[in-house]
Amino acid sequence: MSASGVPPDGRPALETPAVELRGVRRSYGRGTGAVHALGGVDLALAAGTFTAVMGPSGSGKSTFLQCAAGLDRPDAGQVLLAGQVISSLGEDALTKLRRSRIGFVFQAFNLLPSLTVLQNVLLPQRLAGGRPDKARAHELLARVGLAEHASRRPGQLSGGQQQRVALARALITRPDVVFADEPTGALDTGSAHEVLGMLRGAVDNLGATVVMVTHDPVAASFADRAVFLAGGLLAGELHHPDPHAVSDRMLALATLPARSPVAASTAPSHARS
Repeated sequence: MSASGVPPDGRPALETPAVELRGVRRSYGRGTGAVHALGGVDLALAAGTFTAVMGPSGSGKSTFLQCAAGLDRPDAGQVLLAGQVISSLGEDALTKLRRSRIGFVFQAFNLLPSLTVLQNVLLPQRLAGGRPDKARAHELLARVGLAEHASRRPGQLSGGQQQRVALARALITRPDVVFADEPTGALDTGSAHEVLGMLRGAVDNLGATVVMVTHDPVAASFADRAVFLAGGLLAGELHHPDPHAVSDRMLALATLPARSPVAASTAPSHARS
């Protein structure tokens, strides 16, 4: 490596992925009743991108999110966050990492009803032991259109507004990645589009990395890339996905035998990125 950071062959060095899974396997149960939720997943997700993770029911997408976010441990393989192996960290180190370097947006919002909007947004910083950055919290609330609601309680807001508070909360620590688990599942169409537009804006305007599990082809169309799982294995991907193409792919996957390995464009996803 030269002093400029460029390899001797003149090509720029590859940027470290925001999230990377290497041969990740996860099973539940034993013997003939075991469920192989992930059967050896290799996937790299670039920093500053928006990825939708999709698949039929039982395809492994929830397990994918839990392993990638450090909420569950794989049986084999490695999970890396910004180049750091997190799948082998102890519980205390993993908890600290999740609080400071990972943001979460859940379908059910998970806001604390007794706290104000501002206090909810600041909560990750308090849990991480950092100094609450009220200026950043107010800036994020302004970005999600809730600057005038900082002193309200979640119960005084609509579902769409509560999810926007959850997004501001997820971004407060400037995390390496934001994991969104069906973030529009409890919202009406109009509110869902607003939240998806703000997730897209977090990537485009704030440089965030977003990984969203969803079953909705319209939601996936906001992403840069849709990655498909079936039977616990990668089943292809679409770049710049549109709802019709995503629907067609999902329909094809739904007709496959249960837990059947799929080889849509059999090369591993990261090889085609």
